[in-house]
Amino acid sequence: MKITLINHSDSLGGASVVTFRLMEALRGAGVDARMLVTHSTTGSQYVTVAASGMRRRLPFLKEHLRIITHNGLSRSDLFKVSIATDGLPLSQHPLVRDADAVILNWVNQGMLSLDEIGRIAAAKPTIWVMHDMWNVTALCHHAGLCDRYTRHCHNCHLLHAAAGPHDLSYRTFERKSRLYDSAGITFVAVSSWLEEKARLSALTGRLHVEMIPNTFDASLFTREPRHSRADLGLAADKKIIIFCAARIDDPVKNLPLAVDALNLLADAHSDDVMAVFVGDCRNPAALAGLRLPHIHVPLVSDAERMRSYMAHADVVLSTSHYESFGATLLEGQASGTVPVGLVHDGRADIIADGISGFAASPNAVSVAEAVDRALSRPIPADRLRHAASRFDYHNIADRYIVLLNKLISQKTATE
Repeated sequence: MKITLINHSDSLGGASVVTFRLMEALRGAGVDARMLVTHSTTGSQYVTVAASGMRRRLPFLKEHLRIITHNGLSRSDLFKVSIATDGLPLSQHPLVRDADAVILNWVNQGMLSLDEIGRIAAAKPTIWVMHDMWNVTALCHHAGLCDRYTRHCHNCHLLHAAAGPHDLSYRTFERKSRLYDSAGITFVAVSSWLEEKARLSALTGRLHVEMIPNTFDASLFTREPRHSRADLGLAADKKIIIFCAARIDDPVKNLPLAVDALNLLADAHSDDVMAVFVGDCRNPAALAGLRLPHIHVPLVSDAERMRSYMAHADVVLSTSHYESFGATLLEGQASGTVPVGLVHDGRADIIADGISGFAASPNAVSVAEAVDRALSRPIPADRLRHAASRFDYHNIADRYIVLLNKLISQKTATE
């Protein structure tokens, strides 16, 4: 069985990492799985770059010019929306033409247009993995408190002065509706929360949606790190709270809430606890107000070193406004590190309060209390690792293979 997974990158961003892991899991199960991307850093022989240079950038520029034009020439919230009007002609790519089925993932920023997705789905059984809410809304990657997507997107606040009853969100919603009605795409949500959003959406609520979590190789994580605390710049005698993100001050990650919560803990734990922030940070003052002893480590590209940071930690903290899944919490869980996070979204699949982590509400007092519980009543590492094993490579790969075989058989029967 030949499967092509299409994603913007093989390593940049959460969707890229989990898509690469899915490819590896499928290959481990005997599937000839390959990735088609526009940005590659892994060097894997099974990853092909579809386009580079201006050929890759032109659709990206054209799409964002359209957004700016339809937004009163404003750049506000430009990268919070996608319209998939422009993209690469990947339906003609050899990896797509020769595949038995295609798995679409995060294909925004000028990688694929809706029209091209329609052409791919017309030729091949197609699964579309939803890594955020963009598939169930018109424009946005997360709807926040807006529920217009449950009826029909319009008057989008992200379009500012250009918002209206028949604005760009309304027209994009119509384009998606026409595609979904005719393409026969099977959607996969990576969490129960995202599955529920898909069932509420006027776009996808009537379609076939499955929930298959992101694949995860728990065997890579251990409580016995290869790097010592001294090697990593960690205090030898303190408990450690770790906060990880590609960019820790990305507004979605809600770093200010983490800082406020840790400040509430500072007086009681300043002598025996430190915080470690791992990830890029654009704002040098982002951690300036934190009273708890802490260090900031730029984004770690060495996977073994990153796993060592996680293994030395006692708590892994996530205060994001939303997470479709919550990969860093799962990595901590597999390392025997107690996850603490908000659970109004995909993180609820990972944290069962007091059993496989500690849940918090989106306020500093609740987060501080949850971290304090994790520090004072740690959950046994074996129990945490067992919880993480639910997302094992083999289990998730098998579920995809069953689904792929069914879709390929259905396609063959209609030809």
